[in-house]
Amino acid sequence: MQLEYVAGACNIGPEEITRRKRAAAAGFVATLLLAVALVVLGTPSGLGPRLLIALPLTGAAIGWIQAQRRFCMAYGLAGTFNLGKIGEMSRVTNSAALAADRRTALVIAVQGLAVGLAGALLFSLLPLN
Repeated sequence: MQLEYVAGACNIGPEEITRRKRAAAAGFVATLLLAVALVVLGTPSGLGPRLLIALPLTGAAIGWIQAQRRFCMAYGLAGTFNLGKIGEMSRVTNSAALAADRRTALVIAVQGLAVGLAGALLFSLLPLN
C-alpha cells in the first residue's frame, strides 16, 4: 500500500499505521485489565474510581482512529509526516497544509476523548459488584 501525504487527511504510511493499530490493541487490553481489576476490587458503581477507564480507553480510541484515518495526531500538531520507514520524518512547509493538519489532529483528540469518556461513563453505571 503506497500512500502519499495529503494535508489534513493522510500523514502516515503502512509502518506507522501498523504502529497505531498495535497501540490501539494495547490500550484496549489495558482497558479490559483495569476494568476487571476495578470490579474484582469491588469499586462501587457510579461516578468515582471506575471513571479511570477513560484513560486507557481514550488512548486505544485515538490509536484506532489514527490508524483508520492514516493520520498521526502528534505529527499533525508538530507539522511533520512519515510515509516511509519509522523515523524518516518530513516537514510540512505550507502554512495552509499545517493548519489543516492541526485541525485534523484536534478532531482526532476530541473524538478519542469522547469515546474514552462515553465508555467510562457507561462502565461506571454498570451494576457490577
